[in-house]
Amino acid sequence: MNGNYLRSRSTGRLAVFFTVASIAVLVDQATKAAIRYLLPVGSPARVLIPGVIDLWHIQNTGAAFSLGQGASPLFVLLALVVLIAALVLVAKERLPLFLVASLACVAGGGIGNMVDRLACGSVTDFLALSFIDFPVFNVADIFVTCGVIATFVGYLLWDARREKAETLTDANR
Repeated sequence: MNGNYLRSRSTGRLAVFFTVASIAVLVDQATKAAIRYLLPVGSPARVLIPGVIDLWHIQNTGAAFSLGQGASPLFVLLALVVLIAALVLVAKERLPLFLVASLACVAGGGIGNMVDRLACGSVTDFLALSFIDFPVFNVADIFVTCGVIATFVGYLLWDARREKAETLTDANR
Protein backbone atom coordinates (compact mmCIF):
# COMPACT_ATOMS: atom_id res chain seq x y z
CA MET A 1 0.00 0.00 0.00
CA ASN A 2 1.24 3.45 -0.77
CA GLY A 3 1.74 6.23 1.77
CA ASN A 4 -1.17 8.33 0.47
CA TYR A 5 -3.65 5.53 1.12
CA LEU A 6 -2.40 4.99 4.67
CA ARG A 7 -2.38 8.75 5.32
CA SER A 8 -5.99 9.05 4.11
CA ARG A 9 -7.02 6.10 6.33
CA SER A 10 -5.38 7.81 9.30
CA THR A 11 -7.08 11.11 8.41
CA GLY A 12 -10.44 9.33 8.16
CA ARG A 13 -9.99 7.70 11.58
CA LEU A 14 -8.98 11.05 13.07
CA ALA A 15 -12.07 12.66 11.52
CA VAL A 16 -14.27 9.98 13.14
CA PHE A 17 -12.42 10.48 16.43
CA PHE A 18 -12.88 14.27 16.42
CA THR A 19 -16.52 14.01 15.34
CA VAL A 20 -17.49 11.54 18.08
CA ALA A 21 -15.46 13.36 20.74
CA SER A 22 -17.01 16.69 19.72
CA ILE A 23 -20.53 15.27 19.92
CA ALA A 24 -19.74 13.91 23.41
CA VAL A 25 -18.46 17.30 24.57
CA LEU A 26 -21.40 19.20 23.04
CA VAL A 27 -24.07 16.90 24.53
CA ASP A 28 -22.32 16.95 27.90
CA GLN A 29 -21.91 20.71 28.02
CA ALA A 30 -25.47 21.35 26.79
CA THR A 31 -26.97 19.15 29.51
CA LYS A 32 -24.78 20.73 32.20
CA ALA A 33 -25.69 24.23 31.05
CA ALA A 34 -29.39 23.34 31.20
CA ILE A 35 -29.02 21.96 34.73
CA ARG A 36 -27.06 25.01 35.91
CA TYR A 37 -29.81 27.22 34.49
CA LEU A 38 -32.80 25.21 35.73
CA LEU A 39 -31.75 23.85 39.14
CA PRO A 40 -29.98 25.68 41.95
CA VAL A 41 -26.97 23.82 43.39
CA GLY A 42 -28.02 21.44 46.15
CA SER A 43 -31.75 21.92 45.64
CA PRO A 44 -33.96 18.90 46.40
CA ALA A 45 -33.86 16.27 43.69
CA ARG A 46 -36.47 16.45 40.94
CA VAL A 47 -37.89 13.23 39.54
CA LEU A 48 -36.93 12.63 35.92
CA ILE A 49 -38.07 9.01 35.57
CA PRO A 50 -40.04 7.89 38.65
CA GLY A 51 -38.24 5.18 40.60
CA VAL A 52 -35.28 5.25 38.22
CA ILE A 53 -33.49 8.59 37.96
CA ASP A 54 -33.71 12.02 39.53
CA LEU A 55 -32.10 15.34 38.70
CA TRP A 56 -30.00 16.77 41.50
CA HIS A 57 -27.53 19.60 40.81
CA ILE A 58 -24.25 19.28 42.70
CA GLN A 59 -20.76 20.64 42.04
CA ASN A 60 -18.03 18.01 42.41
CA THR A 61 -14.39 19.03 42.87
CA GLY A 62 -13.30 15.38 42.89
CA ALA A 63 -13.41 12.57 40.36
CA ALA A 64 -15.57 9.44 40.21
CA PHE A 65 -17.40 8.81 43.48
CA SER A 66 -16.10 12.23 44.66
CA LEU A 67 -12.62 10.78 45.20
CA GLY A 68 -9.77 13.28 45.19
CA GLN A 69 -11.74 16.32 46.28
CA GLY A 70 -9.91 19.52 45.36
CA ALA A 71 -7.48 17.85 42.94
CA SER A 72 -8.87 19.53 39.80
CA PRO A 73 -5.44 20.41 38.33
CA LEU A 74 -4.42 16.75 38.54
CA PHE A 75 -7.65 15.66 36.81
CA VAL A 76 -7.17 18.27 34.05
CA LEU A 77 -3.67 16.92 33.47
CA LEU A 78 -4.97 13.35 33.45
CA ALA A 79 -7.64 14.27 30.87
CA LEU A 80 -4.98 15.85 28.65
CA VAL A 81 -2.77 12.76 28.90
CA VAL A 82 -5.69 10.47 27.98
CA LEU A 83 -6.62 12.73 25.05
CA ILE A 84 -3.06 12.81 23.70
CA ALA A 85 -2.61 9.04 24.15
CA ALA A 86 -5.90 8.36 22.34
CA LEU A 87 -4.95 10.69 19.48
CA VAL A 88 -1.53 9.07 19.06
CA LEU A 89 -3.09 5.60 19.12
CA VAL A 90 -5.72 6.52 16.53
CA ALA A 91 -3.16 8.24 14.29
CA LYS A 92 -0.50 5.52 14.48
CA GLU A 93 -2.45 2.26 14.68
CA ARG A 94 -4.80 0.80 12.12
CA LEU A 95 -7.67 0.50 14.56
CA PRO A 96 -11.15 -0.46 13.42
CA LEU A 97 -13.68 2.36 13.53
CA PHE A 98 -15.56 0.98 16.55
CA LEU A 99 -12.35 1.25 18.60
CA VAL A 100 -11.74 4.76 17.27
CA ALA A 101 -15.29 5.74 18.27
CA SER A 102 -15.05 4.16 21.72
CA LEU A 103 -11.72 5.90 22.40
CA ALA A 104 -13.33 9.15 21.24
CA CYS A 105 -16.13 8.65 23.77
CA VAL A 106 -13.55 8.34 26.56
CA ALA A 107 -11.70 11.42 25.32
CA GLY A 108 -14.88 13.45 24.76
CA GLY A 109 -16.18 12.67 28.23
CA GLY A 110 -12.83 13.58 29.73
CA ILE A 111 -12.79 16.85 27.82
CA GLY A 112 -16.35 17.63 28.94
CA ASN A 113 -15.40 17.31 32.58
CA MET A 114 -12.11 19.13 31.94
CA VAL A 115 -14.03 22.10 30.51
CA ASP A 116 -16.06 22.26 33.74
CA ARG A 117 -12.94 22.10 35.91
CA LEU A 118 -11.23 24.88 33.96
CA ALA A 119 -14.31 27.12 33.68
CA CYS A 120 -15.94 26.53 37.08
CA GLY A 121 -13.33 24.84 39.27
CA SER A 122 -15.65 21.86 39.69
CA VAL A 123 -17.74 19.45 37.65
CA THR A 124 -21.51 19.75 37.35
CA ASP A 125 -23.12 16.42 38.28
CA PHE A 126 -26.89 15.96 38.11
CA LEU A 127 -28.02 12.41 37.39
CA ALA A 128 -29.00 10.52 40.55
CA LEU A 129 -30.18 6.93 40.41
CA SER A 130 -33.19 6.59 42.70
CA PHE A 131 -33.38 2.79 42.79
CA ILE A 132 -29.90 2.30 44.31
CA ASP A 133 -27.48 4.31 46.40
CA PHE A 134 -25.02 5.52 43.76
CA PRO A 135 -22.99 8.72 43.35
CA VAL A 136 -24.49 11.55 41.29
CA PHE A 137 -22.94 11.68 37.81
CA ASN A 138 -23.23 13.45 34.44
CA VAL A 139 -23.28 12.76 30.71
CA ALA A 140 -19.48 12.99 30.42
CA ASP A 141 -19.20 10.22 33.01
CA ILE A 142 -21.53 8.07 30.91
CA PHE A 143 -19.37 8.63 27.82
CA VAL A 144 -16.19 7.78 29.72
CA THR A 145 -17.64 4.65 31.36
CA CYS A 146 -19.30 3.29 28.22
CA GLY A 147 -16.24 4.21 26.15
CA VAL A 148 -13.86 2.36 28.48
CA ILE A 149 -16.05 -0.74 28.53
CA ALA A 150 -16.56 -0.68 24.73
CA THR A 151 -12.84 -0.13 24.15
CA PHE A 152 -11.89 -3.01 26.43
CA VAL A 153 -14.39 -5.46 24.93
CA GLY A 154 -13.79 -4.21 21.38
CA TYR A 155 -10.04 -4.53 21.72
CA LEU A 156 -10.30 -8.08 23.04
CA LEU A 157 -12.53 -9.10 20.12
CA TRP A 158 -10.42 -7.27 17.54
CA ASP A 159 -7.16 -8.63 18.91
CA ALA A 160 -8.53 -12.19 18.93
CA ARG A 161 -9.64 -11.85 15.29
CA ARG A 162 -6.33 -10.30 14.30
CA GLU A 163 -4.38 -13.05 16.07
CA LYS A 164 -6.49 -15.73 14.37
CA ALA A 165 -5.92 -14.13 10.98
CA GLU A 166 -2.15 -14.01 11.59
CA THR A 167 -2.16 -17.68 12.61
CA LEU A 168 -4.03 -18.63 9.42
CA THR A 169 -1.65 -16.55 7.31
CA ASP A 170 1.39 -18.18 8.95
CA ALA A 171 -0.11 -21.65 8.43
CA ASN A 172 -0.65 -20.96 4.72
CA ARG A 173 2.98 -20.00 4.13
